[in-house]
Amino acid sequence: MDDLRPTLMPLGDQALLVRFARRLEMRANQAAISLAHHLVANPPAGVGEIVPNLVSVLVRYDSEITSFDALAGALRLILGSEATEAELNGTKHHIQVRFGGAAGPDLEAVAAQLNLDVPDFIARHNAAPLQVLTTGFAPGFVYCGMHEEALHLPRRQEVRTRVMPGTILFAAGQTAITATAIPTGWHVIGQTEFRNFDPTATPPTMLHAGDSVQFEAMP
Repeated sequence: MDDLRPTLMPLGDQALLVRFARRLEMRANQAAISLAHHLVANPPAGVGEIVPNLVSVLVRYDSEITSFDALAGALRLILGSEATEAELNGTKHHIQVRFGGAAGPDLEAVAAQLNLDVPDFIARHNAAPLQVLTTGFAPGFVYCGMHEEALHLPRRQEVRTRVMPGTILFAAGQTAITATAIPTGWHVIGQTEFRNFDPTATPPTMLHAGDSVQFEAMP
């Protein structure tokens, strides 16, 4: 883990958080995903749920089987080894997007703020696969990143009260995909027919942290 210096902290009496950084950076994100993958494959005694986030991992445990101190000790041994430093080897997904128009009302403004025309922005947005950084916030919501620094843009000043499932969002060097109707302050740049949430399926989502997404413009 080099100099990431993960912090372990209790969340109540049945959960523990391993935090690798206070802000999003790719090394911390990859460390969180790698640790989560390792724990899923090799769960310490008493661990019941493992949830990777942007720069941390939530570990839920049964307090009748283990304790914060015992679990923290086991995790420190894992973090001090090379067990979690394997390269991510997630699934690559191709997702087609209808950019602009009614599907992406903010696209022209986003391109203009980045001093690009719309075709150039779409080409650069889709130039390379993005890693799935994490999922969450709402069922099936996907965070993908990071775009090159020249494509970084803050969120909107105003919040939309509702966007539909399959909305493609853009802000803070990331592209996100909604799977349910939600409010958002991100820029709306397109729509996809892909849905990353089906409550009747097992598992209910297709995209997972560590996967990659190649966005493609629909003709």
